Amino acid sequence: MLVKTAIAGEDPNWGRVAMAIGNSDAKINEQKLSISFGPYKIYHKGSLYKSYDEEKVMEYMKGTSIEIEVDIGQGIKKFKSYTMDLTKKYIEINANYRT
Repeated sequence: MLVKTAIAGEDPNWGRVAMAIGNSDAKINEQKLSISFGPYKIYHKGSLYKSYDEEKVMEYMKGTSIEIEVDIGQGIKKFKSYTMDLTKKYIEINANYRT
């Protein structure tokens, strides 16, 4: 949920992505972990990526389609998930919706 709110808020908070990964049941070695937002590497094998530019990533986050890539460094399997924004407007609509 915090990852979705970061996306809706155009906030490149990669720590929320790392936290979500850490809360999974997967055995993660942070020295193998890499996180990218679109074409921008942010976290790479245990540390902040050397040429990480938060301003560029913030600009990317203003787009209508945001891709977050996580590589846990444990093989070649892939998984893709599609989701929608969790915006203030979405919450307002659904908070007042009754069946």
